[in-house]
Amino acid sequence: MTVAHGPRSASRGPSASAVRHRPWPLCRNCCGVALDMGSARTRAWIAGRGLVLDVPTVTFPGAGAVYPIQRGTIVDTQGTARMLSRLLGHRLPRFTRPLVVVTAPVLDGVAFRTEARTAVEVLRPRSVLTVPSARAVALGAGADLTRPLLVVDVGAHLTEVVLLSDGAVVDARRTALGTSDLETAAAEQIGEAVAAMVTAMLRQDRTSLTLDALHRGALLAGGGALRPEITYHLTGRLHAPLTAVAAPHTAAVRGAATLLHSAHTHPSTRPSTPRDRHPR
Repeated sequence: MTVAHGPRSASRGPSASAVRHRPWPLCRNCCGVALDMGSARTRAWIAGRGLVLDVPTVTFPGAGAVYPIQRGTIVDTQGTARMLSRLLGHRLPRFTRPLVVVTAPVLDGVAFRTEARTAVEVLRPRSVLTVPSARAVALGAGADLTRPLLVVDVGAHLTEVVLLSDGAVVDARRTALGTSDLETAAAEQIGEAVAAMVTAMLRQDRTSLTLDALHRGALLAGGGALRPEITYHLTGRLHAPLTAVAAPHTAAVRGAATLLHSAHTHPSTRPSTPRDRHPR
């Protein structure tokens, strides 16, 4: 089990209640892509079209299949780039440079973001933004980010428990267990691992944030939220309200799409015009 503490960020993103995703018109200056690249599945949301991809994260450089992302780590950057080119290259309007928002695991996020930026260059982006997966999940769920929130994301190969305050990561833990391990590990083990991570958060939290978030109830996302045996054991071990996100497996990419819409309207990501380049 990996344990880390995320620094409190001074920047605040838009709350899901304030920002609603609206389809964009298909135009040259509106091209944008939201990406959620997991160990098992890759999902993509294109502005104006919605969710266009939900496919296995796999490449075929030769006779066999290669999995370029493993346990939340990009192990084959070039393979990831080839996958993105194959899946998205023909879906984007020609002669455009999209704005891309990529979700990233909270822990090992720096390494993931670096490799993801390199891989995404194959799409010729005008800008690449990254967002912690837990924050994207909260936005995709329409959660109130002005209050402390505990996000439990049970993926195929990785489970993260993240404490958010004002939308920023305060604390984060993870374990290399997920739904793909259910053949060799019982769902009870995932429940025990999550309970141990939350207990550690409570013990090391000198504020009331973790306790406040628990009283409010944890938000459950990822494919694990669709497995009754996992939700059963999590509810029993946490002794706190547990709310599964609607369509939990796509919550992160939906949240990234929400941020994509906000980022698109921000001056720093807007394509420059002659007036911008030559101000009076």
